[in-house]
Amino acid sequence: MMLGAGAPSPSTIEVLTGSPFGFEILGGGLPLFDPYGWDPDRGLDDAIALLGWTCERAGAEDDEQALARLRDALEAGPVLAGPVEFGLLRHLPGMTGPIGSDHFVAVLEIDGDLVRFHDPHGCPYATLPVPDFLASWRADTIGYRSTAYTMRSSFRRVREVAADDALRASLPAAAAWLRGRDLPVPAGTLGGAPGVLLLADQVAEGLKPEVRDHLAHFAIRVGARRLADAAAVLTRLGHPAAAAVATRQARLVGALQRDIVAGDMKPAAATLRLLAPTYAELAEALS
Repeated sequence: MMLGAGAPSPSTIEVLTGSPFGFEILGGGLPLFDPYGWDPDRGLDDAIALLGWTCERAGAEDDEQALARLRDALEAGPVLAGPVEFGLLRHLPGMTGPIGSDHFVAVLEIDGDLVRFHDPHGCPYATLPVPDFLASWRADTIGYRSTAYTMRSSFRRVREVAADDALRASLPAAAAWLRGRDLPVPAGTLGGAPGVLLLADQVAEGLKPEVRDHLAHFAIRVGARRLADAAAVLTRLGHPAAAAVATRQARLVGALQRDIVAGDMKPAAATLRLLAPTYAELAEALS
């Protein structure tokens, strides 16, 4: 939405963020099919740079400053706002309070007392009253946010980069994510195979309801889709061995959906134990 008609596909951008290349279990209790130490904010910055673009990034201290900066930035074009708290996006059915889930939207204008934006969750030209939008944009419940009211604006191309060239340039970073990086992470967080095996043990013992819901409604489907995107990209770039591993990962993660929803924890735990060694395999294949 921010890069215009020549933008690469959403799946290409997803792979460029690095999100498919790993697993982590935050604080020993929140499983996510993305790399140990990774977060969407960092991933967006990496993707933007790899594609040959730059932008201005800012935060704010309070509602008044955030609204003023947003008005100024909108004079140059749409603004990418986020992370925002998904549960406070009250234009969406059932969203009545914080749920600790992040999201990003493209703000188009401030029209009187309303903020108008494109929501990639399927709501073009959505609107929210200014106070409601600011409450979501403050992102108090998003653990990885670096500033409140984070926005990216004034997107501009600084060099011509073909999508496949950007993807090729991203592969060393993908391998580094898979091997694990020396990054600050929350206490108790585990990544890669150790994290997957911890989740397998938790599944076998019986998941907490909130963790089961998180897997069933979000984490599994996102993880499987990311890995399928990675497999398609790796095939296109001529890396059949790596693509085969990513495809196997996508199939394993996708197979968890039915078992977790149905409460069949024994086969789900077995699937996770099959998944655990594949992250090292993918890193080796990318090398």
